[in-house]
Amino acid sequence: MGHILLLLMLSIPILCLTDGAETEQDFTWHLKKVPQIVSERTFSLDSPKFEAKAKLELSNVCGIECQRRLPVPSLSDLKEFLSYETVFENGTRTLTHVNVLGLAVDAAKNATTRTSSRRKRQIYGTDSRFSISDKRFMTNFPFSTAVKISTGCSGILISPKHVLTAAHCIHNGKDYIKGSKKLRVGLLKMRSRGEGKKRRGAQRGKRDVSVARDHSEHTSELKQRSKGRGRKQKATGRSQKTSDSKPSFQWTRVKSTQIPKGWFEGVTGDVSLDYDYAVLELKRPHKKKYMELGISPTIRKMPGSMIHFSGFDDDRSGQLVYRFCSVSDESSDLFYQYCDAEPGSIGSGVYLRLKEPNKKKWKRKIIAIYSGHQWMDVNGVQQDYNVAVRITPLKYAQICFWIHGNDENCTQG
Repeated sequence: MGHILLLLMLSIPILCLTDGAETEQDFTWHLKKVPQIVSERTFSLDSPKFEAKAKLELSNVCGIECQRRLPVPSLSDLKEFLSYETVFENGTRTLTHVNVLGLAVDAAKNATTRTSSRRKRQIYGTDSRFSISDKRFMTNFPFSTAVKISTGCSGILISPKHVLTAAHCIHNGKDYIKGSKKLRVGLLKMRSRGEGKKRRGAQRGKRDVSVARDHSEHTSELKQRSKGRGRKQKATGRSQKTSDSKPSFQWTRVKSTQIPKGWFEGVTGDVSLDYDYAVLELKRPHKKKYMELGISPTIRKMPGSMIHFSGFDDDRSGQLVYRFCSVSDESSDLFYQYCDAEPGSIGSGVYLRLKEPNKKKWKRKIIAIYSGHQWMDVNGVQQDYNVAVRITPLKYAQICFWIHGNDENCTQG
């Protein structure tokens, strides 16, 4: 029964209801001309210390209410925020200054849309997550795009060699966190009974043990910092028992990591959730189907105002966890939402499904990065919310530039 429900959710677009009646809306991926991010100069920097502690929950963060009071960032501000650091697997680091071309007037506005459903985040009720244990789902798109980061987070495949995740999975705003120097990405695979015996000597085994140890240390630290704030769960039938085939990971080294300068403390005053994203370049390409980037539409352009994401929540060890929920409020850079999630799912790619232009086919694209459970400044008072960082035209241009190394393939999104 659970499999049938899951198939229905994945294959049938959600209907928009108004006063109990269906309304036909334009749920389409509209191509937009995006600004150009152009590299100007690259400088060598000292190697990072890689000594920072993982920072799961942030405080005093400028949220949606705070953003409403901010002035529109100038072009020079945006050039500063979108400049980026690159850290390579040998520990060397560079800083690249960028220029922004073709920026539309409204592309940098902090406009927001209020919704009537706005309320403080609640932690109660039935756990609405689905554990994906059936290999028919787990090893196929879209679930196969979810990956595990060796620092204890999740991510999503966005090209044959690139992974999108949250910046604070790698950097706490001051320094790169412990374990990020030898960063690895785990791609999901299925392991049948009897598999996993000695193969290719002991070297592979030692490497897997090292990765597992790194992940265990970071997971333990993240759980301590979460202070039990996860949703109080009631038993449901949505957690499927593990079948004869168990999930495992094929670990791949990260060649380089890129993080926007807007994430660093001292650039925006404090860490800014607006820039809580990073791209990891893998040392070797994978053969899995990846998910394309999309520019985040407004809540009104989302079927049922719903978003989806899958990750590796810490409280369900070895399981891929899928969830969907509605967005309650938005600014030009952030979503507040009520998806059930635990540490480990941070960095997951948030996606939705819309029609392709002039086609009847529906397509999934990534529209945000799940930043996690954060403390936001709401009229001078700290309140906690589940937050996702939207992919705006500027962020789309930057991430696309990181993937392709030029702006020629990033003119529309």
